[in-house]
Amino acid sequence: MVEFWKGDFLPMLKARLYDFTLFFTAVAVAFGLGTFTIDKNNFFIALFIYWLFSTLYNHLRITAKNGTLKFDYGISYSLSFAIFAGPIGLFIFEAIYRFTVYFSRKSSKTADESEFSDTFYNIGAHVLIYSIGYYLFQLGYPLIENIPFGFFILMCILAVTTTLISYTFLSTAFYIMGEIKSLQQAIKFFKESNNWLDLGKTAFTNGLLLLLLEEQRWEMVVGLFILNYLVSRSFQSKSQSIQNKIERDKFEQMAYTDFLTGIPNRAYMDKKMFELNHTGEKIGIVVADIDKFKLINDSYNHAVGDRVIQHFAHTLKSYLSEDDHVFRSGGEEFTLILRNRSFSQNIDLVEKIRHGVEVSSVEVDYQSEKHAVSITSSFGLYYFKVNQYTSMEKGYIFADQLLLQSKDLGKNKVTFKDELSRQTG
Repeated sequence: MVEFWKGDFLPMLKARLYDFTLFFTAVAVAFGLGTFTIDKNNFFIALFIYWLFSTLYNHLRITAKNGTLKFDYGISYSLSFAIFAGPIGLFIFEAIYRFTVYFSRKSSKTADESEFSDTFYNIGAHVLIYSIGYYLFQLGYPLIENIPFGFFILMCILAVTTTLISYTFLSTAFYIMGEIKSLQQAIKFFKESNNWLDLGKTAFTNGLLLLLLEEQRWEMVVGLFILNYLVSRSFQSKSQSIQNKIERDKFEQMAYTDFLTGIPNRAYMDKKMFELNHTGEKIGIVVADIDKFKLINDSYNHAVGDRVIQHFAHTLKSYLSEDDHVFRSGGEEFTLILRNRSFSQNIDLVEKIRHGVEVSSVEVDYQSEKHAVSITSSFGLYYFKVNQYTSMEKGYIFADQLLLQSKDLGKNKVTFKDELSRQTG
């Protein structure tokens, strides 16, 4: 019970106290220091528009994770509302918006266990952050109002400043929960979660919104929100499509890759043969395997055998061009598809590979010692024009039969046949 208190409950209690401390500090700042000076009708119109579109934007926010804690972020429009409505108006907006999100997640059963206290954190943190932005704007605007583009320069400064404060609050919460343990980790967290494009979008969007709010250009405010929504939705849709394609490609790669050697497997070989059946090109199919492989497993162990297979696969691949293919078609058997070569060039290449395998060795660990294992290999080469008489699948069978002939002739040999000239050897 003591360990539970120290290891789990105490940090959680501290985090909850931190959430409510921010909230009540925000109440004190908003109602103790803030003043409400704008026209009430303008305030309620702006409040409704911001609440409506902030709620609409909520599903576009990005959820990230730091250790065991989740948080979401996105482009915030609270800076312009804070400067327009002041700390009290900002508090009213944040309270209504955050509790709308809370009840929405509760009704859809997507709320986290800490959703309630997180709502108070979000209200408190955002009111404090953008109240600071409000006061900094009041101080800074008289200094820059006569400078060309001074207004947007100030909005950029405020965007950077409020973002830094936001991540300071968030890093403090993670520190209390033990997810961040040093200043270096906090800095890394900030760098990984931000980019200058987002900060620029925050600054210029909030700047335009503020100018339109002060002129009561409500149709333009709504238009800007709709434009931002459509752009954000479009980018999210494209990003999701790209992510889905990456995931599909990843799963396909896993399905078609041999886990031991990292080269394509038999399933991919069948797929590639089906594709090549329609080309009508001249191709050399080579079936190769390691001589006396069972003896290697019996003399050492299967781990050594796996290492030898990896070495053999790497050696085969090292001799091939970009147009060629190599597959692990079974156990210690590999299949090569050689393209854009004459029959004699095919024979020369396979002989080079056979010799390269023979003179190389692979270092393995066995019984706490290093051993250099040398191997030989046998090859069957069948050269033909695809589907003139023979399909890719039949060509593979013929090459496999030629491999058996190499074995019968004493191993470490290349047996070949040219279907086009009926030359064999």
